[in-house]
Amino acid sequence: MGLQPLEFSDCYLDSPWFRERVRAHEAELEKTNKFIKELLKDGKNLIAATKNLSAAQRKFAHSLRDFKFEFIGDAETDDERYIDASLHEFSNFLKNLEEQREILALSVTETLIKPLERFRKEQLGAVKEEKKKFDKETEKNYSLLEKHLNLSSKKKELQLQEADNQVEQNRKHFYELSLEYVCKLQEIQERKKFECVEPVLSFFQGLFTFYHQGYELAKDFNHYKMALQINIQNTRNRFEGTRSEVEELMNKIRRNPQEHKRANHFTMEGYLYVQEKRPAPFGSSWVKHYCMYRKETKKFSMIPFEHRSGGKVGDEELFILTYCTKRNADTIDRRFCFDLEASDRPGVPVTMQAFSEEDRKLWMEALDGKEAVSIIFKIFFYSAQLDKIGFTIIKKCISAVETRGINDQGLYRVVGVSSKVQRLLSLLMDSKTCNEVDLENSVDWEVKTITSAMKQYLRSLPEPLMTYELHGEFIVPAKSGSPESRVNAVHFLVHKLPEKNKEMLEILVKHLANVSKHAKRNLMTVANLGVVFGPTLMRPQEETVAAIMDLKFQNIVVEILIENHDKIFKTLPDATFPEPISMSVSPPNAPPRQSRRQGQRIKRPLAVYNLCLELDDADSHSSPREDTPTGSMDSLSSQSPTPALSSSPPGLLDGNHLIMDSGDLAGWTTNLPGQSRPSMVSWMNIPSATSAALPTFFFPNPAVGTDRAVESVAHRKARAVYPCEAEHSSELSFQIGAIFEDVQFSREPGWLEGTLNGKRGLIPQNYVQFL
Repeated sequence: MGLQPLEFSDCYLDSPWFRERVRAHEAELEKTNKFIKELLKDGKNLIAATKNLSAAQRKFAHSLRDFKFEFIGDAETDDERYIDASLHEFSNFLKNLEEQREILALSVTETLIKPLERFRKEQLGAVKEEKKKFDKETEKNYSLLEKHLNLSSKKKELQLQEADNQVEQNRKHFYELSLEYVCKLQEIQERKKFECVEPVLSFFQGLFTFYHQGYELAKDFNHYKMALQINIQNTRNRFEGTRSEVEELMNKIRRNPQEHKRANHFTMEGYLYVQEKRPAPFGSSWVKHYCMYRKETKKFSMIPFEHRSGGKVGDEELFILTYCTKRNADTIDRRFCFDLEASDRPGVPVTMQAFSEEDRKLWMEALDGKEAVSIIFKIFFYSAQLDKIGFTIIKKCISAVETRGINDQGLYRVVGVSSKVQRLLSLLMDSKTCNEVDLENSVDWEVKTITSAMKQYLRSLPEPLMTYELHGEFIVPAKSGSPESRVNAVHFLVHKLPEKNKEMLEILVKHLANVSKHAKRNLMTVANLGVVFGPTLMRPQEETVAAIMDLKFQNIVVEILIENHDKIFKTLPDATFPEPISMSVSPPNAPPRQSRRQGQRIKRPLAVYNLCLELDDADSHSSPREDTPTGSMDSLSSQSPTPALSSSPPGLLDGNHLIMDSGDLAGWTTNLPGQSRPSMVSWMNIPSATSAALPTFFFPNPAVGTDRAVESVAHRKARAVYPCEAEHSSELSFQIGAIFEDVQFSREPGWLEGTLNGKRGLIPQNYVQFL
């Protein structure tokens, strides 16, 4: 069980459980801080050891270089000359080796030490400062509140109003600081995943570059490196998307905390001061309790809690409520008071004090008192339903998109102008004008307006297309299990949907599958479509931080629907629910790092990197891009300039973009007959003067120029050297000796595209040899 999300609504309740979750987050960050400190210490020791080793190696190289065998006579034989020259060659070899070792030492500082130090000082340090402010403001807020509540109600009204205003301002400031601190805690928890792992990944790649004579080891590491690079870039993208969603939720709650109160089994909960009477002459005392009430059972429970001690100071007390009455100011020397009577203590009321008049009104309403509070109703602009008009709208929009804009770049990502979208949707939802709207031939409606109207309609349904009831069940298989078990589970759940929902979903998914087939033109891969339609088809019933964290799994469910739409919608699932998914199964997008034996195949990750879209919106330059932004693959290497490469094989370069990784380079060289494998650095022909600028590794930018580069290696034939059984519908199955036509490099690292027996699909690159 990981850390529990910190809900913004809990900042206003400030419950004991909220404080425990905050302390758990703080403890995790402290553990991360200690880990980074120890890692930095070891890294600096590694640099010092590397420099000492380099000095000893250079001294040894100087000794070899300075010694010269003397010969007897006036001439040398060829054998003597070669023996004499060998010591000098040994010296040059060690000298070149130490130049690369110096690059390694520099890369450790630049790619590991500095990023970790920067993350520890700037990010973790900032959280520590926020914690100090939060703790200080907590103490200030509750101290001022206690002092305020002790004010006599007999003081002048002006004094009481001034005191009320002061407390209210201080409370707002405390809630603001609490919201910011909670947001910062969750942001740093997500950020640490890539801020800590990314420098370590860069360090390991530099280490393997140095050990170029052990190139086979680096080649085995290549798949793991590429897979981890993709995982880091996807997290960075959910983080960015998640962070924007979290900030939006925080702002909503900041504007109206009560409207976004988190749903639970308690009708009302919060802090109240309870009067505890003592024997004369000691009078009475007021003790703060955290109180919870359930209207259905009339059970009222309260726990004494003291913030200074950081926990409960007594046992929970539970009683059945019989009535609640408001206390007038003239009957008690405190404000905001009301009385409760328990069924087991008739005639012995318990007096309680709320924090404010508004707070008392809310408690009175929940406890069936005389005070009432206004209820805020949400207004829906569209009365969208899965009726005949709804199906007509979706079918008309899909037909127009497939006729006019199936190849438009960024289809469904680029949003239309809001006013146009609203106008189109109002016309489509009116039964009088729906049939008159011509979307296929009219130039009045742009494709982006049509796609935005269709998404807006789906979001305006009373509940999402895949229903609130099955939301949690759809999420479960996306979090774990094998690819086959995920598909079977989603297949089963789709057929549990109401008939109209399933029919509408089938129409939409079939269209999305068609859109993904044109991904080379519109750049909308299955992964990109999952990002767009995940929140649209599977929005949660309650908007919380925990629900936002599940966005990435919603996207995976939509990807499964698109990739397997024929099986899911055209065949019936098994009569029983698929076998339970074990949470202990390793995630499919984290393949093991191990040596490949003959005939062994390392599973490729399910995640595919997204294409970076840079599209212009002529009508609305200020319109934000919808949903989670896609990310480019050059984030890890953006810290270093890409050196110019010379003597490169044809088809490897497109401008400044390298379209093959180190594993691709090795495959290219080994497929050339009669050539031995040179070292990586010497093959690239990088001058030693500029080798210090060598980045840890290069990444392709799939959004720029890939098609042109791939064309240079297209139309080649290849022969299978190992048998392969396809794991996905996009892959080819084949036996040893199979001949592939029109082979070219795929956008997926480590994969080729080719044609076998008239069928085109993906081929593992290390399973074939070019002819």
